[in-house]
Amino acid sequence: MEARIQGAGGCQYPCHNAQMADDSEVDLLVIGGGINGAGIARDAAGRGLRVMLVEQGDLAGATSSASSKMAHGGLRYLEQGELRLVRESLREREVLLRIAPHLVRPLTFVLPWAPQMRPAWQIRLGLWLYDRLGGARVLSRSRGVTLAPGQSNPLRPEFTRGFTYSDCWVEDARLVVANARDAADRGAAVLTRTRCTAVETSGRTWRIRLDNAAGERMHVSARAVVNAAGPWVSSLLREGAAMDAEPTVRLVKGSHFVVPRRWTGEHAFILQNDDRRVVFVLPFEDDFALIGTTDVALERMPESLEISAEETEYLCRAVNRYLSLSVHPGDIVWSFSGVRALYDDGVTNPSQVTRDYHLTLHRSTGGAPLLSVLGGKVTTYRRLAERVMAKLAPFFPSLGPEWTAQTALPGGALPAGGVEGLISALQTRYPGVPPEWLRGLVQRHGERASAVLGKARIADDLGTHFGAGLTAREVDYLVRREWAASAEDILWRRTKAGLRVGVEGRQALERYLGAMRPQPAAAGANPA
Repeated sequence: MEARIQGAGGCQYPCHNAQMADDSEVDLLVIGGGINGAGIARDAAGRGLRVMLVEQGDLAGATSSASSKMAHGGLRYLEQGELRLVRESLREREVLLRIAPHLVRPLTFVLPWAPQMRPAWQIRLGLWLYDRLGGARVLSRSRGVTLAPGQSNPLRPEFTRGFTYSDCWVEDARLVVANARDAADRGAAVLTRTRCTAVETSGRTWRIRLDNAAGERMHVSARAVVNAAGPWVSSLLREGAAMDAEPTVRLVKGSHFVVPRRWTGEHAFILQNDDRRVVFVLPFEDDFALIGTTDVALERMPESLEISAEETEYLCRAVNRYLSLSVHPGDIVWSFSGVRALYDDGVTNPSQVTRDYHLTLHRSTGGAPLLSVLGGKVTTYRRLAERVMAKLAPFFPSLGPEWTAQTALPGGALPAGGVEGLISALQTRYPGVPPEWLRGLVQRHGERASAVLGKARIADDLGTHFGAGLTAREVDYLVRREWAASAEDILWRRTKAGLRVGVEGRQALERYLGAMRPQPAAAGANPA
């Protein structure tokens, strides 16, 4: 069965489990549908807990869709002495490659060098340590290289030496959705467009008030609560839970922009700026380059969030020290900003504030736990979830063992040959569907791409084509199975079709969503 809550713009979207009505009882309520919250909900549901995940907007609607799209160890964190964080990140990077190979892929980074930068010996030493901190690995080790002129090298001719090393690309928003989907498949209730407005003690449990976008209210009793609200972690404690003890949080804004790509090949560049920060230039969606990030300290969470003129100028100036063809603000086709809720370790420079996570356990007067999550990276979300469960284990004596490191995320159980092998198999099975559409489906859904395609044999079987390979068939799937409710959800988080879909395609998509009727399948059911 399925309970439906009215979404923004009048679009209906499914919320798993009709029995989650007013006065429901759960073991664990997780507040915040970013990567940390979704990962915790997945882990807990797989250990046998009754779980509810609540998100005030869309899944990955804030910080978790505004990352630099990297699953990485954090090369620059070595310079800050954060060896534990780098070691854990490198190990988790390879776990993600194993459990989500359709969403995480190897990426080679080129680090150009010139005499005025950090000494070459220092870089070689750092890369040597980076290669070895993570233990067993499947990625290539670092090496020195000569940077020869050519279409694969967009750098100025004076940069003739450099280094290469390996990290990974990650589809950040889709990784969040995959974790939420797996949590729901294991019995969790996932409610989006639902705000937590009060957390009150009620004996040995918490009493939580939830209000959704349609103005409906429900109450939930939970044996434990996890506050993974990201930039809102402090305000939730202060205003929702009326707690005096707040976690120490630093809000740091990071912005990126996208421009047309000017080099061939699938390698990225890491550029040392004159302020000793680094700026990344990453291949993005075939024809584009993603450039970022900035670090801007904020006193409070702003009502609206977008890249500033100063941040744009900073990034352009940083990359133009290296690129033979300059990047200008007029080249930008898309930009985005996010706010990182970091643990305040007392460092003044926002670029040097630790990216490690910090867990704070609060208690109600009756002893019920409320755990707040600060900081963290996309790369370490799974390990963070394990540590959250370890802290909550004393309250759940029958809690199951750790399991997420060995279990593929939805779509991640690929056949022999991996992503390319699956694409080839689908091209044979669906010869009437354009190959580029099939590739996009596999990169988004992995082995569940066939669930999207169903019995289609030709492109017309997939319904309206809105552009960039996005069809009505996939939109139906995203609404029914992935909590998508608006064109924004679909064009920029479930896919990146927004880079290519024009005004007419977007308007057609909005009309299609507005006309959709409630789907009969429950959000927790197996895909048809």
